Amino acid sequence: MAQDETKQAESRSSFRVVYDWVDSIVLALVVVALLFVFVFRMVGIRGNSMKNTYFDGDRVIISNLFYEPKCGDVVVISRNASNEAADENEGNVPIIKRIIATSGQTVDINFETHEVSVDGNLLKEDYILEPTALSYDVQFPVVVPDGHVFVLGDNRNDSLDSRSTLIGDEGMVDTRYILGRAVFRVMSPGGGKLGKVE
Repeated sequence: MAQDETKQAESRSSFRVVYDWVDSIVLALVVVALLFVFVFRMVGIRGNSMKNTYFDGDRVIISNLFYEPKCGDVVVISRNASNEAADENEGNVPIIKRIIATSGQTVDINFETHEVSVDGNLLKEDYILEPTALSYDVQFPVVVPDGHVFVLGDNRNDSLDSRSTLIGDEGMVDTRYILGRAVFRVMSPGGGKLGKVE
């Protein structure tokens, strides 16, 4: 009789251990799911506009939790009615760019000397692939309006960005369309460094 009770107690104990493990795993999965819904998001990069910082096929994790746009941040921007894809095959694929200026700042680009300045200060751009030679239809200098940012790709001569009125509002990107800041690279077929984005 005592032996049967011991077996039943062991059986209940084993069931409890399994139940606790399953409960912990389910809770962890729910927390991860909530984080990826409300805090983080993974996006794939298409195109070469951010080369050699990001490569076509890279996958990055972005976050918009308490995010305030800052100069130098690399952000992912959604396509919207005033930000049509230059190539119809691009569809609604988000674009990734670097913030150069925020609300109220003045951007000037000298396409002869290839210099970019914000509020009269030349930018030290050691992240760009080539000097800025490509111009579109935005006339410089330009002041960034409230609630907007001015963005450029790091591959300046192969990037459709705030130099063009095809992007955002006459080249300026409404901050409401920023999906988040790139924080972590998880995959890079092009050979980029994995890990935290600086």
